[in-house]
Amino acid sequence: MYVPENPHVGGEAFGVLQRKAGPLGWSLVSVVTAQHARTLEWLASPPWVNPARISFYGLSCGGKTAMRVPAILPGYRLSICSADFKEGPVKCAAEDARFSYLYTTEYGMYEFDLRQTCNYAEMAGLIAPRPFMVERGHHDGVGLDPWVAYEHAKVRRLYTILGLPERTDIAFLDGGHRIDGRAFFAFLRRQLGDPRAPRAVP
Repeated sequence: MYVPENPHVGGEAFGVLQRKAGPLGWSLVSVVTAQHARTLEWLASPPWVNPARISFYGLSCGGKTAMRVPAILPGYRLSICSADFKEGPVKCAAEDARFSYLYTTEYGMYEFDLRQTCNYAEMAGLIAPRPFMVERGHHDGVGLDPWVAYEHAKVRRLYTILGLPERTDIAFLDGGHRIDGRAFFAFLRRQLGDPRAPRAVP
């Protein structure tokens, strides 16, 4: 297991980085995507690593990365978004939700024109047909269960149209903004099979 760190750390510091990146035509996603492109090259290089099994799991801001980076980099076999999947435009602009970005210090979360061009379901569509999963805690303050279920229903519909409904799943957990693990490890086993199985000979 390899655990890279995003620049989403240090209180409001990542918002400052986002502002500095803007005039250069970059964003935090640009920086993180470049980081992961090199990471995938490095992870796939040892002879004991099967590149076809490299997967991505992200929690919170890592969940944002799980939506954006695998949509751009096909080297990830599957993606699991935990504690971030939501109804994006509502999260960004709702006046009647206490956890809206309008009422938090997370001003750096706004991404230029993203909410007019795609929501979380559309980002998941860019990951398809690779497997994709959502992990959602009932008491997670990033959003509401109905928002998450509504958005994932669009993802499930897409995978069903593609004839691959088994490649997407959502797990609702009795908890908050945290990792549970039981559901996503089961998803990995279903999608990747037994890691001890011999590698296929090309």
